[in-house]
Amino acid sequence: MKISVSLSDELKRLDSFLSKRLVQFSRTNIQKMISNGSILVNQKIVKKNFRLSYSDQIDIDTSKKENQKKFMLESWDHPLDILYEDKDFAIVNKPRGVIVHPAPGNYDKTLVNILLHRFKKELEDAIDPSRPGIVHRLDKNTTGIMIIPLNDYSHWKIADQFKARTIQKEYIALTWSQWKEKSGVIDNILNRNKRNPIQFESSDTGKKALSRFELIKSGEYLSAVRFFPKTGRTHQIRVHCKESGFPIFGDELYGGGIKKSKEFMKETKTKLDDYFSLVQGHCLHAHSIEFEHPSTLERVKFSAEPNKDFNIIYNAILNDEI
Repeated sequence: MKISVSLSDELKRLDSFLSKRLVQFSRTNIQKMISNGSILVNQKIVKKNFRLSYSDQIDIDTSKKENQKKFMLESWDHPLDILYEDKDFAIVNKPRGVIVHPAPGNYDKTLVNILLHRFKKELEDAIDPSRPGIVHRLDKNTTGIMIIPLNDYSHWKIADQFKARTIQKEYIALTWSQWKEKSGVIDNILNRNKRNPIQFESSDTGKKALSRFELIKSGEYLSAVRFFPKTGRTHQIRVHCKESGFPIFGDELYGGGIKKSKEFMKETKTKLDDYFSLVQGHCLHAHSIEFEHPSTLERVKFSAEPNKDFNIIYNAILNDEI
């Protein structure tokens, strides 16, 4: 079994990286496989704390009896909005509430499982059998556009564009409060919160995170903002909104959850609570993506419209209803 390291996984420890990829194995099992030479990086034996680099090739020997566990991912027949498809890639509109790839606790109800149902033939020999068709990610409750490479050549051509930051992405965020600036740039360093490792925050150390934003409309209580992230850090836009004082509506992890509605008068609180029950998650949508076609080398752009529930709140902001 071979796994190729993506840009977003650079600098991760080998054992930590594989424990999230090979969800069939415990971290202890993976560390044993590394130490007994069953796992190689670029054809070399390395230690469990080896730090990965983009495009590293990880080979996993599953022939030994102690390493023989189920690697087969199940397909999942679940609705998926496919916006475009050719021999090189597909463009899909990821639904809310679906995580992108298998992880501990969710092995068979992910976007990867849906892709294996829809693109079984194309992905059967994918470059990364633990995450076939995945070259970038969206959070579980973030909806919107994703590129799904359908062969190894397209995977690397698209991955290289992400690394070079030549792919242009546009998001729509529905946030709390009125933004004072109509446009601007948020540029900082993000790292994991030491007290809560699933949360990120600005820090003196970590990875550079750069987002450009344009205000679409400020309502009385909520705003609609367009984001153009230059980098692709985990939770980047969500952190940038929170630390600017305008957390994304419905984002419980970053201070935009239902508790904020208690700050308002009864009539307004009731309306906000109705919106919470409608979307049941944060209001962030990946609206469009532009990149170089891996075969024709022409710039192509695709867009995905937000779902009905998102649009109810979005239109309420545009029409000065909230």
